[in-house]
Amino acid sequence: MSIQVTNNSDKFCVKANALRFEKLYREAIANYLNAILIDRKSAQSYFGLGICYKHLHQYEKAVKYLKISAELNEDSYETFFELGVCYQLLKEPCGAIKSFIQAIQINPENPDAILQLGISHELCEENDLALMIYQKLIENSPEFLEAYEHKAVLLMKLNKYQEALKEFHKMIKQNSNSSAAYSGMGICLEKLGHYCKAKRYYKKFLLLNPFAKEKVFIKTRFNQLRTKKDIINLKLCK
Repeated sequence: MSIQVTNNSDKFCVKANALRFEKLYREAIANYLNAILIDRKSAQSYFGLGICYKHLHQYEKAVKYLKISAELNEDSYETFFELGVCYQLLKEPCGAIKSFIQAIQINPENPDAILQLGISHELCEENDLALMIYQKLIENSPEFLEAYEHKAVLLMKLNKYQEALKEFHKMIKQNSNSSAAYSGMGICLEKLGHYCKAKRYYKKFLLLNPFAKEKVFIKTRFNQLRTKKDIINLKLCK
């Protein structure tokens, strides 16, 4: 009898997973709920239910079911990671920080949770701690470009353009086709009054990524700099 119950629960959960992967979230929810009615300790069903509500932008419900899933399966990196993301979407960074720390404890080698931990500290306006986390991530995973980018963008927010430039340079060393690094460098150089160099990096960005959503902004900046002279070096560039 108990074997049959488990099988029925699994059947609903498998069907719900398939529907979720097809982005049929409401249909998936109905099947996850059926699975939970049969087996109240199905961590996978609660997890799937939480993810569906996340995609439907019902973040409070998502947190509710992901928390239950985490209680039933305390060793699931994915559950704590998604719980942290939902807390971020709810603009509750303290809950996000706790969840990402738990995810990191389960899998310290995965850089995604460490990055999100830094972002959560940014949301708390703990910028020094966020910068420290991004730097540690860069040291541990030098190929992880998002760490450089988030550190550089935060430095720009703090008006530390010279320091941000260094991070964007490191990004380009890791990947010479990093369009985000070229646009970032252009903005930093413009802020520092190096208009000629800024134009060169804006141009590289446009060549690398002609269909980017930032294209209009970068092209506008490029055109506006055509008649400007450098503040530092008053020679006009070609």
